Amino acid sequence: MLGVSARNMQVSGFIFLGMVAVCLPLKGDKSRRFTPHEKAFYASPQLTAFARPGLAITINSAAIASDGTITANFQLSDPNGAPLDKDGVLTPGVVTLSFLADVLPNGQSQYTPYTADVQTSSITGNSVVIGSSDEGGTLQNGADGQYTYTFGTKAPDGFDPSATHTIGIYAARDLTEFDLGTNYTDTTFNFVPNGSPVANVRDVVKTGSCNSCHNPLSFHLGTRKSVELCVLCHSSKAEDPDTGLSLDFKVMVHKIHQGASLPSVQAGGTYTFIAADGTVYDYSDVVFPADTRNCVACHDPSSGAKQANNFLTAPSRAACGSCHDNVIFATGENHVNLPQFDDNQCAACHIPKGELEFDASIEGAHTIPQKSKSLPGVVVSLLGVDNGAASQKPTVTFTLKDNSGNPILLADMNRLSLILAGPTSDYGSANFGTATPGYVAEDATKASCGSDGTCMYTFKTGIPTDASGTFSVGIEARRVATLLPGTTKQRTVEYGAQNKVLNFAVGASPATARRVVVSIDKCNQCHSSLSVHGENRNQIEMCVLCHNPNQTDKAQRPASQMPPQSVNFGLMIHKIHTGTDLRSENPDYQYTIFGFGGSANDFTRVLYPGDRRDCSQCHVNGSEQLPLMDGLQQVTDPRGLINPIGPTSSACTSCHTAVHAASHSLVNTTTLGESCVVCHGKGAAFSIDKVHAR
Repeated sequence: MLGVSARNMQVSGFIFLGMVAVCLPLKGDKSRRFTPHEKAFYASPQLTAFARPGLAITINSAAIASDGTITANFQLSDPNGAPLDKDGVLTPGVVTLSFLADVLPNGQSQYTPYTADVQTSSITGNSVVIGSSDEGGTLQNGADGQYTYTFGTKAPDGFDPSATHTIGIYAARDLTEFDLGTNYTDTTFNFVPNGSPVANVRDVVKTGSCNSCHNPLSFHLGTRKSVELCVLCHSSKAEDPDTGLSLDFKVMVHKIHQGASLPSVQAGGTYTFIAADGTVYDYSDVVFPADTRNCVACHDPSSGAKQANNFLTAPSRAACGSCHDNVIFATGENHVNLPQFDDNQCAACHIPKGELEFDASIEGAHTIPQKSKSLPGVVVSLLGVDNGAASQKPTVTFTLKDNSGNPILLADMNRLSLILAGPTSDYGSANFGTATPGYVAEDATKASCGSDGTCMYTFKTGIPTDASGTFSVGIEARRVATLLPGTTKQRTVEYGAQNKVLNFAVGASPATARRVVVSIDKCNQCHSSLSVHGENRNQIEMCVLCHNPNQTDKAQRPASQMPPQSVNFGLMIHKIHTGTDLRSENPDYQYTIFGFGGSANDFTRVLYPGDRRDCSQCHVNGSEQLPLMDGLQQVTDPRGLINPIGPTSSACTSCHTAVHAASHSLVNTTTLGESCVVCHGKGAAFSIDKVHAR
């Protein structure tokens, strides 16, 4: 570009001023709006106009010549569609590209890679062929970010030009010099070399289904982000040369999500891969956040995947045996003594849906007992609270019915409890004179009920004499049912009602609900149907009645394991979801809660599937933003570095567990309170969004 400093030069939408490349929007280009969760949101407008963060790949066409030469034409652009230069000369950021080519043979459902690599284990000496990126290809630059790639790998002699072929590209754009990180993306393109329309595809699970938890799906150092790309390498013959384990996508993903529940793991084994660089990946501790029998969590029929119902219509030894890995199909062991040498007869017994739940059909075998359609159900509602003033013992009116509206006898309930807590400004400060700070739970099976299922219960414990503001009553109900009685599939199941919470005023002020911080709907994006404490609690409004700032596990924790652990909802949920990352700063860190019956629940090894920097994955209405509402209590945290600790500091140090983080919180807290909002408030230099931006 020497010698052009005296005049402007425009080439394919890129405008050059002397030696400096200035990326101006092209005609019709609209400025991209970044969200507060992206690092680019906090960069100057001048920088984002210049760097144009983001990366998109569009494959326009692909072809295979008669001699097997594979070519693909594609375009690199920013998210607004403006072209990018892969070399980082005409536009900022070098783009690293990798290419894949596969065939989906006619009549088959899994890919065979053309681009592959031989991997040899240094442990076993075994060599396997695994799908991999192309080597030795050539890239031809075109105009407006257009490129043509000619693969170094050729399609084999006699390749089928009538079969579906797929090109995959994954790429990384390095913008770290602008503090904008590395942008990753991938894409695929299906075509038939003879020009026929694409009819045969592999489209079983959509990436969007994965991203309801993974937020976003990202593997191999972030470069692979879609299921469509993953299946190109993770084909039926892919294998880990070190362990001999299958790397077939369906087998691997089923087993990873089954993790600790795999029969082989429960028998004392492990589920472990060894990467080419020697890194060990042990998935033996993975606990799926929902019930793995809920196949539609991944095989979502509403996702648009053309083969979303494959799990119902195309059972196979590989797919089924990946979860049920104690089945030996060759001998029939754990398969009702029936050997199965191929997949031809699988669908004969394992039809999509049978006449009964828990039968050999796909839906039947995966019936979740608590979701059985045979359950009569239990439905509760809170109608009102009388005698709800200070010093009085409130009387609660509620209904107890089944799904058909028929009243349920109290004697038929396995559990029925009412919880009284307050005030809603921040649960936990009310003194009921009980061992449970801030709330009282009473057995409501002693209520009096009418023939229509309307019941009344008067608390034995009164509202504190100094109480004011708004208090709450919550109800939980559980019953037991026997399914398929008299058959070999007979089973007993406990199931609960959806919790209800009713607020009432103590005093003259109108009732005011507790602040809404997180949503059960967001919890259930991963958990599907969150229900804890023996199917008793399933609504956030119910959970926070007990899990208040003053509550610990002292009542359940053995004396030898003291001091107790805080179970304040914000602290507890943050720590549980931080899981394995708790040890990244302190290898000896542990988070164990002792529950009812003295059960020890160690959450230290929880592997959160998403990116914890995205607070909005759980929080609603910007509730993670500072300042928090006034009047929140300090949190009792006997096992923490600071006890008691301010509400903001507690929330933050439950993820940021290092001593220096606690020290930072401590030094910024005085007798007047916490000063966190000064630096971390909305719009501040180190706001919550900014420090968590990706």
